[in-house]
Amino acid sequence: MADRDTLIARTPHDPALRDGAAMMAQTLAEWRAQGTRPDLWVFAYASLVWRPEFEASEQRPARVRGYHRCLQMWSRVNRGTHECPGLVFALMTGGSCAGLALRVPHEQVEALMPVLWAREMPNPVYDPRWLHCDTPQGPVRALAFTLSRHSPSYTGTLSDERYREIFS
Repeated sequence: MADRDTLIARTPHDPALRDGAAMMAQTLAEWRAQGTRPDLWVFAYASLVWRPEFEASEQRPARVRGYHRCLQMWSRVNRGTHECPGLVFALMTGGSCAGLALRVPHEQVEALMPVLWAREMPNPVYDPRWLHCDTPQGPVRALAFTLSRHSPSYTGTLSDERYREIFS
């Protein structure tokens, strides 16, 4: 199996050309390949922190290195429309990010994944990645939904004036 970065590099970032079901199937296959009956850890860095919409059997403070949370993602579903997109937080390369690692018991993962996918990937603009999370109890490998700078949902650098227009 090719590594995840290679698969992402070959996948067009236009949501219309991406196959969300295939991405979910690939992510589930990667989860299954972690070993016998693994639990699923999900890294929460924005709305998954305060509104996960699933019950985690455990949550731990967590930090990922090499990614940061930023307000640089256009939202045409939750915070805007196609004609007038809003902004949401995204996890992008560089820096570090504090959040939560949420644990889902292995017996619940297969049923939860379609629900989680519908919540996080209504348009398949994120790149699901397995990230190393440092927690007080030790490291975990967690699924995170990241945004590429090649995504059409990436805002690029916005001026203060543009942020004021969006938020007014």
